[in-house]
Amino acid sequence: MQPTNFADPNYFHKVVDCQWACPAHTPVPEYIRLIGQGRYSDAYMINWVSNVFPGVLGRTCDRPCEPACRRGRVEENNGDKPEPVAICRLKRVAADNKGNVKARMPVLAPRNGKRVACVGAGPSSLTVARDLSPLGYEVTVFDGEAKAGGFIRTQIPHFRLPESVIDEETGYVLDLGVQFNSSQRVESMKQLLKQGYDAVFVGCGAPRGRELDLPGRKEAAAHIHIGIDWLASVSFGHVTDVGKRVIVLGGGNTAMDCCRSARRLGGSDVKVVVRSGFEEMKASPWEKEDAQHEGIPIINFHVPKSFRQEGGQLLGMTFEVVRAVYDDKGRRSLVPTGEPEVFFACDTVLVAVGQENAFPWIERDCGIEFDRWGLPVLDKNTFQSTASKVFFGGDAAFGPKNIIAAVAHGHEAAVSIDRFLHGEALSRRPPPATNLMSQKMGIHEWSYHNEVSGDTRFKVPWAKAEEALASIRVEVELGFDAATAFKEASRCLNCDVQTVFNRDTCIECDACVDICPMDCITFTVNGEEADLRLRLKAPSLNTNQDLYVSAEMKTGHIMVKDEDVCLHCGLCAERCPTGAWDMQKFLLKTTQAGPGCRDSHPLSSRRLQTEAA
Repeated sequence: MQPTNFADPNYFHKVVDCQWACPAHTPVPEYIRLIGQGRYSDAYMINWVSNVFPGVLGRTCDRPCEPACRRGRVEENNGDKPEPVAICRLKRVAADNKGNVKARMPVLAPRNGKRVACVGAGPSSLTVARDLSPLGYEVTVFDGEAKAGGFIRTQIPHFRLPESVIDEETGYVLDLGVQFNSSQRVESMKQLLKQGYDAVFVGCGAPRGRELDLPGRKEAAAHIHIGIDWLASVSFGHVTDVGKRVIVLGGGNTAMDCCRSARRLGGSDVKVVVRSGFEEMKASPWEKEDAQHEGIPIINFHVPKSFRQEGGQLLGMTFEVVRAVYDDKGRRSLVPTGEPEVFFACDTVLVAVGQENAFPWIERDCGIEFDRWGLPVLDKNTFQSTASKVFFGGDAAFGPKNIIAAVAHGHEAAVSIDRFLHGEALSRRPPPATNLMSQKMGIHEWSYHNEVSGDTRFKVPWAKAEEALASIRVEVELGFDAATAFKEASRCLNCDVQTVFNRDTCIECDACVDICPMDCITFTVNGEEADLRLRLKAPSLNTNQDLYVSAEMKTGHIMVKDEDVCLHCGLCAERCPTGAWDMQKFLLKTTQAGPGCRDSHPLSSRRLQTEAA
């Protein structure tokens, strides 16, 4: 194997599993350390730069960082499944306990004469506005609702996300000189383009819920509702009650929000019915757990067949019982079991079987091409459409996903728009800035707390069930208090503090090998990667994580370290008699819109030259 190339910013970035997995690449260990130190405002601002909505995401994020967390694969938990650090809930701690951060928001540059329109006031559009407005762009955000937030405001129930949090964090963006045209729905892309905007960003989401066309649907229409539309009506107070017996169709997060909302609006017999198996449901595991915790059963492998009604009055639904069958390529099909159809009585049905994009306001002759699924044809790296000045992001780009992905799209689209309006090639994407800094304060002392905590994951307290289920506006999760947040933050393994090896000072005494608690350091002869992984002190089986390989030493050996299971405890560096090992904090700063993303900027030019080399 070739020696590890530290000049590649992705090498150490991949070692910080949580940050690598986050679409917005939030520096997770950095802000968790600050929370542990009680520096909540600093932790909040680090989040704000990356993900824009720390208070919102601290309650609602899909948490791609947590399954990636190293703690979840190295922790011994008495036979139970090891659990990652509660990254998402710690984010909320920073948001709930911060001070006044308005003075820390970006200083606005003078207007540069360029105008940008953002269609929709959801997370992707607001991210574009947040990135471009401080640079001097005149950004106008259009939305059909009175307040900003998009689906954050209309689709997420208030018992999960209080409206005050949305108001605060959308307000930070709108206060950056953004023109918000509320209650003004864009009806024509052609008309919008005629208004002289230099660039247009479309972040209007996936606003249409999928229909379920079954016998009885039209006749009982008054009692059957599309999930996302019903949630919006609940959010705005247009719907304040529901039938006693409610069936929710679908297995995604929208279905979980529907069933829990129905429970709070008076539904005493609420059940979720899904076609798939429980494990195959698209809803996040914790969303399913929360629904079940509130006494809502999830009935799987039932395919809806008809709505039973009499004179327009809904009586219930019939379902076919199926089972999953897999072919030799692992493809699943649902096969009827032959059991009699099942009937569930109900008064209301909420259909949450998916969402799809709808762009009736974009004329098909305005230069924007769409694929056979009705999605815009985009460059997946730049988010530029076939109409050069029009960009897409969030659910409007590639279909429904989640908030943090929408934010990541917004950052990338803002870079594209900034480069586009400076006449630079959009295909050139300056890599992130990186830095390594030694954490050494003495021979055996580090500037970070490196003791590995033995605590298991702490539970987030909930409001009392009788209070939480009595109102749609009582927040269920109460968040960590300061003491628990400190203990949970201490579970973080500081994966961004890297073990950096200097082969020139190594004497191959094997002290680091002896003391490593995970047996992840080996001195051996070189070889092909597949062979080398099996010859390490502890075989390295996770090929998704790179091996740390040194250049050849005087003995002809190389040092190989398995990055996959390293605890970043620093014992190798403490034990080394020659200082060949050091603990160095890795800082990655993603490239955002502004001078640093342009070819003309010295730092950007150096990054591009390094990337080319």
